Order: sequence, then structure tokens, then C-alpha cells
Amino acid sequence: MSRAFRVTGARRGGRALISLTPLIDVVFILLVFFMLASSFTDWRALDLATAGKAVAAASSAEGALVVRVRADGALDVAGARVAEADLAARLADVAPERRVAVQPDAGVPLQRVVTVMETVAAAGLTKVSLVRGAGG
Repeated sequence: MSRAFRVTGARRGGRALISLTPLIDVVFILLVFFMLASSFTDWRALDLATAGKAVAAASSAEGALVVRVRADGALDVAGARVAEADLAARLADVAPERRVAVQPDAGVPLQRVVTVMETVAAAGLTKVSLVRGAGG
């Protein structure tokens, strides 16, 4: 009595098929996880000295180079009108240890003030203060 030796589960003449669906699912879940866990915002801090009271703000502007941001978009540096393109060149002549007071008028958008402050910082001036404008 001879019995034929038979292996069950073996396939004739080929490889076992591996499904890619679980691998794709794991990669997709990892992609979603890392997208939700990461932050794409570039947070940058501005070094800023602010005065607590209006009297202190006026005294902090004394002796400082005042850069006034007007509501109509114009800029004044020490009382003289300056184009925005010429602001960096005008500030390049200022000594790095000199204080600069940025004074926005009432109604000036915050982004405009931040852009002016970044220009001041890019010119190498580190002592920057934000003072309250005449309009509050």
C-alpha cells in the first residue's frame, strides 16, 4: 500500500501572492499622522520693547529715531518723508546702537507695522520700540 505524498496548501509552479493593500493602508495612515502632527507655520519672534503707559511711551521716543507709519501708507523717518523702497537705505546710515521707535498712526494694519519693523531689524538695528501714535 503505497500512498502518494501530498502537500496541501502548496501551489503548483508559482509564487505566493502578496497583497499590497495592507502596506498602502499603513503608509496612508503614517502620512495622515505626520501631516496632522507637524506644523508648517514659520513662527518668528520680533524682539520688541513696549511701554506700558503713554507717558513711558513718550519718554522712550525721546532721543530715538522715530519711524512713523502713517494711515495713508507713507513713512516718515525723523520727520522726513521716505519711500518704502528707500527705508532700508536710510536706516543703513544709522548707528547700530541707536534706539528706533516705530510709531503707527491709528488705523494702520498690524501687518504693515510688522513689515516696517522687519525692515528696521534687517538694517541691523536691534533696539526697536513700538510707541503709541498720536491717534491712540
